Amino acid sequence: MTYKRVERIGDQIRSEISDMIVRRLNDPRIGFVTITAVEVSEDLRHAKVFVSVYGDEKAKIQTMEGLKSASGFIRGEIGHRLKIKFTPDILFKLDTSMDKADEVLSILDEINKGDK
Repeated sequence: MTYKRVERIGDQIRSEISDMIVRRLNDPRIGFVTITAVEVSEDLRHAKVFVSVYGDEKAKIQTMEGLKSASGFIRGEIGHRLKIKFTPDILFKLDTSMDKADEVLSILDEINKGDK
């Protein structure tokens, strides 16, 4: 399978899941979520969906539980919407890169304050 096709399907999955979270999922555990990336395996059997969650640690845990609970529904919807031969298993992963970036910026601010 070509890399471009796998990447294109990953982009479509990201778009569809974002739409589902906003419009279809009514789980109160799911807070403010941003889909940051989707990695689809070459055989289209697995998709890792990286999400960034706004809030404290408790909100992140609850949101991840809600997304895990909804993964079967989301997988079924993706199958209907994309009409692909194999619908990948959906695995949600918490993307902590934004937290790490904030931490680095905070450290840099402290260094700048120390220089002045």
